[in-house]
Amino acid sequence: MSDPALQAPPGLSLEELLDNFELLDDWEARYAYLVELGEALPPLPDALRSEDNRVKGCMSQVWVCAQPDSSRPRKLVYQGDCDTAIIKGVLAVLIGLYSGRTQAEIAALDTDELFERLGLKENLSPNRHVGVYAIVELMQAQARQLG
Repeated sequence: MSDPALQAPPGLSLEELLDNFELLDDWEARYAYLVELGEALPPLPDALRSEDNRVKGCMSQVWVCAQPDSSRPRKLVYQGDCDTAIIKGVLAVLIGLYSGRTQAEIAALDTDELFERLGLKENLSPNRHVGVYAIVELMQAQARQLG
């Protein structure tokens, strides 16, 4: 049973995301699915491609930006982009997970659980693994700054 506090990319429930991963037989198909999720991310405005929004510690060029939700000021929404397809897909999953939450809710999320359930922990290269956690750290830091 999935944790109701976790969410998937917009338009896709966490349960659907987990079910889709389980339906895919091998990691090649799962990687392709992550690429599809990344391709669905809206373009990141050039103004948000700042040094403050760039993820350090990731071999890919990744930007992520948290902003207050205009309709729900205590909640945050994230935008982002990446120059590599797989990490952009993971970024899409993280944006779906963190968007629509308060700073306290974001701090309480267990991304390790999500990565474990998706099988990302054992199927990402060590360099990608470090980069993904650098993305998580920046997203959490942005939430603390805005919270």
